[in-house]
Amino acid sequence: MASDPKTFLFSDVSVHNKTKDCWLIIDGKVYDVTPFMEDHPGGDEVLLAATGKDATDDFEDVGHSDEAREMMHKYYIGEVDKATVPKKRTYVAPADKSYNPDKTQDFIVKILQFLVPLVILGLAFVVRSYTKEKSA
Repeated sequence: MASDPKTFLFSDVSVHNKTKDCWLIIDGKVYDVTPFMEDHPGGDEVLLAATGKDATDDFEDVGHSDEAREMMHKYYIGEVDKATVPKKRTYVAPADKSYNPDKTQDFIVKILQFLVPLVILGLAFVVRSYTKEKSA
């Protein structure tokens, strides 16, 4: 670790959220994991998903090995000013207004669009058969 760690504001760390420029906050420490992106066993998407927030819980939930924890030292670049870290990540609505996070509703509509005509057709055959029997 650096002998005189630099202190970063959360806003300064959060802009490093790309594959070629990726910083993480874990336990109040800032890590530049850019050189590790291609080598991360979980893929770079996992690291990118941990940007823009305190990634401590994400890191701990995975259960990293002692070896992984030792590797972190070479990516350490400083500390984060904890007072600048939001308690919770702010939800940002998708720009695409047609986005539907609940695909279930779309699925049900499509099933109904398929089944309703079949039920009507089936009822028509039942009525036709019934009226033929009555007239015969």
